[in-house]
Amino acid sequence: MSNQNVFERVEKKYRLTQKQYDLFRDAASQKIRMNEYGLHTIRNIYYDTPNYELIRRSIDKPKYKEKLRLRGYGEIHEDSAVFLEIKKKYRGVVYKRRTQLAMMQARAYLESGNVTEKKNQIMKEIDYFIQFYRPKPRVYLAYDREAFVGIEDENLRITIDRNIRSRSHRLELSYDGECEMLNPGEYLMEIKVKEAYPIWLADLLGKLKIYPTSFSKYGEVYAQAVKNESEREEKRICLQAY
Repeated sequence: MSNQNVFERVEKKYRLTQKQYDLFRDAASQKIRMNEYGLHTIRNIYYDTPNYELIRRSIDKPKYKEKLRLRGYGEIHEDSAVFLEIKKKYRGVVYKRRTQLAMMQARAYLESGNVTEKKNQIMKEIDYFIQFYRPKPRVYLAYDREAFVGIEDENLRITIDRNIRSRSHRLELSYDGECEMLNPGEYLMEIKVKEAYPIWLADLLGKLKIYPTSFSKYGEVYAQAVKNESEREEKRICLQAY
């Protein structure tokens, strides 16, 4: 469990139409390059309390929020490397701390708290998070991602996600079936920088009318679930009225 990653950066999200995506990719082609992974699939399981305290708090846009997820890339098998991540956001700055485990180790830890090796610092922080919130797996979320890095500035990172899909049953990273599409026909772009945007990027976003948006994949899943439940309840009440 020696593989630990710590990230601190500003992240902003943008929802793109197909036309905006095509224009952005073409215009930015001399400034960014795709990373070594190309188009790849990211799979996540988000953990929350029984009453969804973490995502409800996040939707309220507090100064500080945090979440826990299990993340894997591509096809997931028992010996695949996966990441346990705590993601925190304070005053617009994102702090992500994650540690790498084999899938079988991650499952054993999340189900029983057992690990076979000495816990590193990030695992101790995850221990505290779990003891405090007692979270359970709530949502599976997957998407296909293109990841780019700046040619002139490698601190510039851009990811573009498509085919965002989710389910609230069969919460396994190794299974990608029976999902509902979250935003068909749209792309979700995230721009990640340590400080200010390069001038060329700010100019391009303005030219293409691509504006920041507040969008959380897990938050959108939760909001849609609440809306669907409300609609079902309203329908039930209407039926009873007859």
